[in-house]
Amino acid sequence: MHSPHLFETTLKVRDYETDSQGIVNNANYLHYLEIARHDFCESRGTSFLAMHSMGLDPVVRRIEIDYLQSLTMGDTMRLTIDVERLGARFLFKQHIYNAATGAHVVKADVTVVVLEQGRLSRGDTVASLLSL
Repeated sequence: MHSPHLFETTLKVRDYETDSQGIVNNANYLHYLEIARHDFCESRGTSFLAMHSMGLDPVVRRIEIDYLQSLTMGDTMRLTIDVERLGARFLFKQHIYNAATGAHVVKADVTVVVLEQGRLSRGDTVASLLSL
C-alpha cells in the first residue's frame, strides 16, 4: 500500500511505556516521534550518527504537540511524517494513529535546525542527504 505521506512506519506500545492507569505516559510520545524521525533518515540512506560524523547535527528547536487520544499497552501505532523546508528550518509534520482503530492520537509540529561544525547553517547538506 502506498502512503500519501513522505514516510510512514509502525511501532508497538511496550508495557514499560505505560503509567499506573495503563495508558502511554505523555513523554513517551516524544520518543515515538523521535524514533520515526530516525527511521525516516535511515529510509533515506543516512542516520544521525552518519550525519554527526560529517559534522552535521540536526537538532530539535521546538515541538508543538496535541494529545488527542491515548494508546494503551499492546496497541500498535502508525506514525507519519511530512516535511516542509522553511528557510533554515525543517518543519516535521508528524502524526500518530492507532493502527487498529485509525483514531488520531497525536499531532505534532517538530521544528529542526541544523548545526554544521557546531554553527547554525541553512541545512542544505542535510536537505540533500534526505532528498528534500
